[in-house]
Amino acid sequence: MRVKYVLMFVDTEDYAKEVEAMSRPELEQVYRRVNQWFVDHADKITGNSGKLQGAASATTVRLDGDKAITTDGPFMEGKEVISGFTEIEVADLDEALRMVRTWPACPVVEIRPVES
Repeated sequence: MRVKYVLMFVDTEDYAKEVEAMSRPELEQVYRRVNQWFVDHADKITGNSGKLQGAASATTVRLDGDKAITTDGPFMEGKEVISGFTEIEVADLDEALRMVRTWPACPVVEIRPVES
């Protein structure tokens, strides 16, 4: 039996500053490593992947009883922002952990099982 997980790639303030300070060739190298990671793990990625726009582009809906309060921007200000995601299907959490340990970009990856 295989298990589906969503990997959420989380940028930190420090990592965002590092990326901003990179030269064009350094940034292209990071993108090449990320693209290669996706190629290396293509057999486990189920096709749902994406880079999210910045947190400022978010719309948050807070459900409060019968009311839905909508605000521009992320739910809360934070030092970490989910910047992308992908869905994987692997044998177990150990395989997901081995896969994530090779992630070449942002320093935090949250692994969350998908309910079946």
